[in-house]
Amino acid sequence: MKLTIENIQHHRNGIAGAPFNVLLFQDPDEGRMVGIVFEEEYHVAVLDIAKLSKGDIAFGSNSWRGDRYEPHLREAIANWQDQEA
Repeated sequence: MKLTIENIQHHRNGIAGAPFNVLLFQDPDEGRMVGIVFEEEYHVAVLDIAKLSKGDIAFGSNSWRGDRYEPHLREAIANWQDQEA
């Protein structure tokens, strides 16, 4: 899978929430997407940005397989963290 990463940001999620990373990326097959990646394995959400902008958050309409994207998004996060260090 060849994703083009546009931006990555870390969110600490307040003082008690589980921190996560947010990625904006292009999937050449699906379009512009947002990925939300929590530290815990298998905790990944991916949504189509165009559908989000129209208010579509429905399962089956704007739901994507996080497990399909997870290895690629986690690799991008690791590379980004290395550059930030």
